[in-house]
Amino acid sequence: MNQVKYEIPNISCGHCVNSIQVEVSSLPGVNGVWANQETKSVEIEFEPPASEETIKGLLEKINYPVKE
Repeated sequence: MNQVKYEIPNISCGHCVNSIQVEVSSLPGVNGVWANQETKSVEIEFEPPASEETIKGLLEKINYPVKE
């Protein structure tokens, strides 16, 4: 199992947190998603077929791009 933590500057409210958790959780292979409004970050546990590339792509698609 892999775990990543990303900084997401666009997290500004509870709706943002919920949207990220619902959308990322829908990816096959994602086992856990914890978004945090205060730290503007998200932690994700995943295994194949999910990958960092697919997760980052989804976050960008839903307007929560990862800060590089």
